[in-house]
Amino acid sequence: IIVAEFHKKIKEAFEVFDHESNNTVDVREIGTIIRSLGCCPTEGELHDLIAEVEEEEPTGYIRFEKFLPVMTEILLERRYRPIPEDVLLRAFEVLDSAKRGFLTKDELIKYMTEEDGVSLCRLGW
Repeated sequence: IIVAEFHKKIKEAFEVFDHESNNTVDVREIGTIIRSLGCCPTEGELHDLIAEVEEEEPTGYIRFEKFLPVMTEILLERRYRPIPEDVLLRAFEVLDSAKRGFLTKDELIKYMTEEDGVSLCRLGW
Protein backbone atom coordinates (compact mmCIF):
# COMPACT_ATOMS: atom_id res chain seq x y z
CA ILE A 1 0.00 0.00 0.00
CA ILE A 2 2.83 2.38 0.87
CA VAL A 3 4.56 1.71 -2.46
CA ALA A 4 1.32 2.38 -4.34
CA GLU A 5 0.91 5.69 -2.49
CA PHE A 6 4.50 6.66 -3.31
CA HIS A 7 3.95 5.76 -6.98
CA LYS A 8 0.87 7.99 -7.08
CA LYS A 9 2.69 10.94 -5.49
CA ILE A 10 5.71 10.51 -7.77
CA LYS A 11 3.53 10.32 -10.88
CA GLU A 12 1.56 13.43 -9.86
CA ALA A 13 4.75 15.40 -9.21
CA PHE A 14 6.30 14.21 -12.48
CA GLU A 15 3.21 15.06 -14.53
CA VAL A 16 3.30 18.70 -13.41
CA PHE A 17 6.52 19.09 -15.45
CA ASP A 18 5.64 16.69 -18.29
CA HIS A 19 4.57 19.51 -20.58
CA GLU A 20 4.45 17.32 -23.69
CA SER A 21 2.47 14.54 -21.93
CA ASN A 22 5.00 12.01 -23.20
CA ASN A 23 6.28 10.68 -19.85
CA THR A 24 9.44 12.78 -19.95
CA VAL A 25 10.59 15.91 -18.13
CA ASP A 26 13.45 18.29 -18.70
CA VAL A 27 16.44 17.16 -16.62
CA ARG A 28 16.58 20.66 -15.10
CA GLU A 29 13.21 20.03 -13.41
CA ILE A 30 14.29 16.89 -11.51
CA GLY A 31 15.51 18.82 -8.46
CA THR A 32 12.19 20.63 -8.20
CA ILE A 33 10.26 17.37 -8.52
CA ILE A 34 12.38 15.67 -5.86
CA ARG A 35 12.03 18.60 -3.47
CA SER A 36 8.26 18.68 -4.03
CA LEU A 37 8.24 15.11 -2.72
CA GLY A 38 9.80 16.25 0.56
CA CYS A 39 13.41 15.38 -0.18
CA CYS A 40 16.32 17.79 0.17
CA PRO A 41 19.38 16.35 -1.57
CA THR A 42 22.60 18.33 -1.79
CA GLU A 43 23.65 19.51 -5.23
CA GLY A 44 26.16 16.63 -5.36
CA GLU A 45 23.51 14.07 -4.41
CA LEU A 46 21.16 15.55 -7.01
CA HIS A 47 23.88 15.31 -9.67
CA ASP A 48 24.45 11.63 -8.77
CA LEU A 49 20.74 10.92 -8.86
CA ILE A 50 20.36 12.54 -12.27
CA ALA A 51 23.27 10.46 -13.57
CA GLU A 52 21.45 7.36 -12.33
CA VAL A 53 18.19 8.12 -14.16
CA GLU A 54 19.59 9.69 -17.35
CA GLU A 55 19.79 7.78 -20.59
CA GLU A 56 23.15 6.27 -21.55
CA GLU A 57 23.33 8.99 -24.20
CA PRO A 58 21.93 12.01 -22.31
CA THR A 59 19.06 13.69 -24.15
CA GLY A 60 18.30 16.43 -21.64
CA TYR A 61 15.12 14.61 -20.64
CA ILE A 62 14.32 12.04 -17.98
CA ARG A 63 11.83 9.25 -18.67
CA PHE A 64 9.24 8.43 -16.01
CA GLU A 65 9.99 4.71 -16.33
CA LYS A 66 13.57 5.30 -15.17
CA PHE A 67 12.68 7.90 -12.54
CA LEU A 68 9.90 5.96 -10.79
CA PRO A 69 11.89 3.03 -9.35
CA VAL A 70 14.78 5.25 -8.24
CA MET A 71 12.49 7.79 -6.58
CA THR A 72 10.41 5.04 -4.97
CA GLU A 73 13.55 3.58 -3.39
CA ILE A 74 14.59 7.03 -2.14
CA LEU A 75 11.22 7.59 -0.49
CA LEU A 76 11.11 4.09 1.02
CA GLU A 77 14.61 4.54 2.47
CA ARG A 78 13.73 8.06 3.67
CA ARG A 79 16.84 9.47 2.02
CA TYR A 80 17.52 13.19 1.67
CA ARG A 81 15.32 14.17 4.61
CA PRO A 82 15.28 17.87 5.44
CA ILE A 83 17.22 19.11 8.46
CA PRO A 84 14.94 18.93 11.51
CA GLU A 85 13.51 22.25 12.69
CA ASP A 86 15.16 22.03 16.13
CA VAL A 87 18.59 21.71 14.49
CA LEU A 88 17.91 24.72 12.26
CA LEU A 89 16.68 26.72 15.25
CA ARG A 90 19.84 25.91 17.22
CA ALA A 91 21.98 26.92 14.23
CA PHE A 92 20.09 30.19 13.91
CA GLU A 93 20.52 30.86 17.63
CA VAL A 94 24.28 30.38 17.29
CA LEU A 95 24.39 32.92 14.46
CA ASP A 96 22.06 35.33 16.29
CA SER A 97 24.53 36.00 19.08
CA ALA A 98 22.81 39.31 19.93
CA LYS A 99 19.54 37.38 20.58
CA ARG A 100 17.51 39.75 18.38
CA GLY A 101 15.44 37.02 16.78
CA PHE A 102 16.61 37.88 13.26
CA LEU A 103 19.70 38.18 11.06
CA THR A 104 20.33 41.19 8.88
CA LYS A 105 20.84 40.77 5.16
CA ASP A 106 24.54 41.60 5.57
CA GLU A 107 24.95 39.02 8.36
CA LEU A 108 23.25 36.36 6.28
CA ILE A 109 25.44 37.15 3.27
CA LYS A 110 28.53 37.01 5.50
CA TYR A 111 27.60 33.64 7.01
CA MET A 112 26.66 32.13 3.66
CA THR A 113 29.81 33.28 1.86
CA GLU A 114 32.61 33.05 4.44
CA GLU A 115 35.36 30.99 2.90
CA ASP A 116 37.24 30.12 6.06
CA GLY A 117 34.47 27.83 7.27
CA VAL A 118 34.27 29.51 10.67
CA SER A 119 30.50 29.91 10.41
CA LEU A 120 29.91 26.29 9.56
CA CYS A 121 32.31 25.13 12.25
CA ARG A 122 30.43 27.24 14.80
CA LEU A 123 27.29 25.38 13.78
CA GLY A 124 28.94 22.01 14.21
CA TRP A 125 28.90 21.20 10.49
